[in-house]
Amino acid sequence: MRTPTFPGTDRTFLPINLGGNPFGWTSSAGASEAVLDAFLEAGGSFVDTADAYSSWAEGHEGGESERILGRWMAERGNRDEVLVATKVGKKPGREGLAHDSVLAALEESLDRLQTDRIDLYYAHADDESVAIEDQVATFDEAVRSGRVGAVGLSNYSPARLREFMETAAAQDAVLPTAIQPRYSLVSRSGYENDLAPLVDEFDLAVFCYPALASGFLTGKYRTEEDFAGNARGGAARRYAEAGGLAVVDALVAVADRHGVAPASVALAWLLDRGVTAPIASASRPEQLEPLLAATRLELTQQDRDELDVVSATL
Repeated sequence: MRTPTFPGTDRTFLPINLGGNPFGWTSSAGASEAVLDAFLEAGGSFVDTADAYSSWAEGHEGGESERILGRWMAERGNRDEVLVATKVGKKPGREGLAHDSVLAALEESLDRLQTDRIDLYYAHADDESVAIEDQVATFDEAVRSGRVGAVGLSNYSPARLREFMETAAAQDAVLPTAIQPRYSLVSRSGYENDLAPLVDEFDLAVFCYPALASGFLTGKYRTEEDFAGNARGGAARRYAEAGGLAVVDALVAVADRHGVAPASVALAWLLDRGVTAPIASASRPEQLEPLLAATRLELTQQDRDELDVVSATL
């Protein structure tokens, strides 16, 4: 099993990035804490959240996921065992990447997380109204203040990503060490054609989302009845309509050969293609094992060929 090194440190970690998106949304506080307990017990350490999670849910304002994670770390006294990534730029009232807004949002995230540092702090999305040199200066300040360990970029165009990296280098500012792109077996072309070359050029870690395509690649969405009444059903339906059912069929076939769940194969495929750690979520502890099993699964050349061919145009 590969054990990557966390950006900006010499610390290795299990290559699954537990997604905090469900915390306080599809997963109650108690269920979320049970998932976190089980993840840590199984050897996991890296948890991804955002200040915007879960502002889209009725009655929510954002920050719910961070609060659950922060309370759990405080109650367990395990902050030093956990690698925390969060994001800024999409929370209602804190949208965008203006200097003062980012630094205020950082303080609010630290408060909700009940910590004095964030291990990896992402720009959740580019803000083209803010010049790249100003974005660079803001995140550089956050790191040099000691409140942020490393900087990441999510949802940047290839051109703006390159500009950020080159500007930071020219200004002798802190360089981003990670990106969080959209990448999965049913969403390949944007990353592989445009971003992967930059990952190689700038030696960036890759923590991709939604690695299981909003649950579609677990194999549980195969019919119209499967989509109905599920909080993630709408997102999963888009992949089915785009030709993704053939990918699921191939996943199931590979999974059956190895005696594992389709989700394990989908994540192992990403790891096999050089992703540092895919982001995957669990609403209940029993959903963790297929995620963790991916780190132990060795795909054969036949497996790779079948999955690559069926997903090549997606």
